[in-house]
Formats: sequence, structure tokens, C-alpha cells
Amino acid sequence: MPLPLMPKATAVWLIDNTSLTFDQIAEFCGLHPLEVKGIADGEVAIGIQGRDPVPDGELTREEIERCVADPSARLNMATSDIPRPKARTSGPKYTPVTKRQDRPNAIMWLLRYHSELSDAQICRLVGTTKPTINSVRERTHWNMANLKPIDPVSLGMCSQVELDEAVTKAHARLRSRERRETREHARMEGEAAGPTTAAVKSPAAAPLEGPAIPVKIVPDPEGAAPESPAEQSVHSVESVFGAAPEPAPSEPEPITSAVFGTSEPSDSESSAPLRRGDGSPPEEAEPAT
Repeated sequence: MPLPLMPKATAVWLIDNTSLTFDQIAEFCGLHPLEVKGIADGEVAIGIQGRDPVPDGELTREEIERCVADPSARLNMATSDIPRPKARTSGPKYTPVTKRQDRPNAIMWLLRYHSELSDAQICRLVGTTKPTINSVRERTHWNMANLKPIDPVSLGMCSQVELDEAVTKAHARLRSRERRETREHARMEGEAAGPTTAAVKSPAAAPLEGPAIPVKIVPDPEGAAPESPAEQSVHSVESVFGAAPEPAPSEPEPITSAVFGTSEPSDSESSAPLRRGDGSPPEEAEPAT
């Protein structure tokens, strides 16, 4: 929808000279309802002189009367053969010379109440540079002692619609960043826990190497039921190989005297003379002379 040539000046005139609602004026002028309310309260667009859109062919008296009678109706721009100015969508924002000294105040307000905004968004809203934003953020600005936060909408540096769009985009960017960080954190935790889980599960889950060997079950010829594990655990060496044989009683050692005789001669043997091997008596020793 085309907008009037001077939206805020037109809004000032409509507020002062008509009984249109804030929503009707905001939609026709491309402003936010709160911004129109600020203009009515004297907090926004201070010193701006109202501009009548009827002589310029932007609006008709009949259209104003129709919307005054029906608050739910919306103002329609009058058709004109005069080409409408095109809105500038790119390039640096122009700030009037009289308001350039208020840029640091607007920057301080944005940094305090909308810290989610990026430096590029603040530059587009206020028409400033990143070094100026950094100097205000780090409190190194040359006029830091005299700065105070002021709403850039009330200073006329941007509209409420532009500020709301910038804040909405900043919140969407933060939510996207949080979701991305959450996915990265979950992926890193999964990679860290993956090798440990595989190492724990691998001994039980790993298949046996080599071909499977079929096991043939041979039935017991006697038809005896297999022993249960409890019965098998009772088996011992004695139950398998039998009891150990008892040691044989040790035989008494033979008496040497019974085999070889006593070594001490009897009285008869000691009194009898010794004989030679051929049975002849021994020779008597000659007496020494």
C-alpha cells in the first residue's frame, strides 16, 4: 500500500483535525499504533508541523468522513496521476543534522533495552557506525558523562514498525542459534559415548568366527535321563575313580640274629679251640725263649 509523502506530519494533522482512531491513522501512515499514541500524547514527533493530505490529492474529505463514521473501516489512498516517490530500501540511513548529536543517546537506549540487536541492525535503525556503538558499549565515548538513554522512536530516528521488525528478527536469530548449539552438543555427546558403548556391547554381540559346526546328540542307550547341573556338581574324584586303596600293613623287619646268627659266641664255642678250614686243630704257638 502506498504511503503519504510525509507520514509523521500527516499523522500529526489527522490527530489534530479528525476523530479517526489510532489504528486507522497508523495503517494509513505506515506507523505503529503505539507511535501514533505517542504523537497524540506529545511524546513523539515533537515540533513537527502537521501536513494536510487533502490538497496534495492523497486523501479526500469523503474518505475521511466515511472512516470517521465506521471505526472498523480503513482509509484508502486517493488515486492520482502524479507519480509517487519510491521508498529507499538500501543504503545508509540519513539522519538530520539537528538529530545527529542524539545518536549516542539512542544507541545507549538500544543497548540497554534491546541487547539482542546486532551492531548492523543498530546501524540501520539509527544511521550510525560500529566504532560509535563500540565506544558507547565500552563507555569510552568522548561525551559519555552527558549521555542518557532515549528511545530512538521518540527522537524520530526510526519508526516503531522498523524497531519491532528488527527485534523480531533478532529473537528469531537467537532461537536458531540455540537450536544449532543444542544439536551440536547432542552430537558431541553421542560421539563421546559411542566408542564406550560399542566396547561394552562388542564381546556379547560379536559373532563367532568360522563356519558353524553342527552338534549331533547321541541318545543314551540305557535311556537314563541326563544328570542335572546340581547332580553333576556333586561328583568328585572318589565318585569317578573310586576310593583310594588302603595302605598295606608294614612287615616287621627280619631279625639279623635269626638269619645270620648272633655275633657273640656262646660259652661252648668260646672255650673250644679254633679249627682251620680243613677241620685240623690250630697249631699252638711256641713259647718265647
